[in-house]
Amino acid sequence: MKTHKTKTKQKEVKSLLSLMDVDAKKIDELISLSVAIKKNPGKYSKKLQGKTLLMIFQKPSLRTRISFEVAMNSLGGKAIVTEMSALPIGQKESMEDTAKVCSRYVDAIMARLFDQSELIKLKENSTIPVINGLTNEFHPARILSDLLTIYEKKKKLKGLKLCYLGDAKNNVTHCLLIGCAHMGIDISVACPKEMMPRAEIVSKAQEIAKKSKSNCKILITNDPKEAIDNADIVYTDSWMSYHILPAEKEQRLKALKEYQVNSEIVRYAKKDYIFMNCLPAMRGYEQTAEVMDGQNSIVFDQAENRLHMQKAILLSLLK
Repeated sequence: MKTHKTKTKQKEVKSLLSLMDVDAKKIDELISLSVAIKKNPGKYSKKLQGKTLLMIFQKPSLRTRISFEVAMNSLGGKAIVTEMSALPIGQKESMEDTAKVCSRYVDAIMARLFDQSELIKLKENSTIPVINGLTNEFHPARILSDLLTIYEKKKKLKGLKLCYLGDAKNNVTHCLLIGCAHMGIDISVACPKEMMPRAEIVSKAQEIAKKSKSNCKILITNDPKEAIDNADIVYTDSWMSYHILPAEKEQRLKALKEYQVNSEIVRYAKKDYIFMNCLPAMRGYEQTAEVMDGQNSIVFDQAENRLHMQKAILLSLLK
């Protein structure tokens, strides 16, 4: 019997690799959905029944791993967790082939990898949504939940000022720049010269702010006092990220000492500022215990909101 094969154009699958994959409207929708889920979780308890999420971890994780797994289970679906070291990726099998195989088994993949390029390969060869659970370059799910937390605490986003102090050549700062640009939050970053955010990310944030007419002001400086002046939000991140070698520790501590969030520097922020750290945090390093455990700190509310935002992300990609 003669058969005739027709070529069909593959439908573009929505994924979340960075905050450049969303716009202000989509972020507003995710925040609204997160708020609704948080108020009435039972209403959404069967929304992803029959769906399976594969989670691949190359980097260690606490919040990302647990929040995504609980989120998927709470929505009625199932989550499979596997370590990169337990897979043949990069040894016997390419990332491309891994993507093609897993697309036939599960409904979505969340991957926490080192290289963004590997995540892109995963996405380009998958027929299912791919979520960035963190790479060296971006951490979109983290910053979306931070925007939710800021909205809860300040009742708005546009017109606020966020100050970031510390190592800024990292995934958190890159996503903060893009996220703030989308939502009209002024952002000032103070860091050592050798730890500035990538120039192309800053340019992209400026482009987004201009195109979206968010009027977001972006400042990159070496002066922490200039950056924190009149800030509504003070944000910092670990000085020793997972990809930093232990041998670099002493040099980094010396270079970053000036950018520690402590009781003296926060005097330049607004009195009702909120302090954020995406965790893990080391008291006495990027912030003092006085700030971390103080009345302005919202780091554990921030961590909780990972769960509610992960649910919203999963629903938006799998509904």
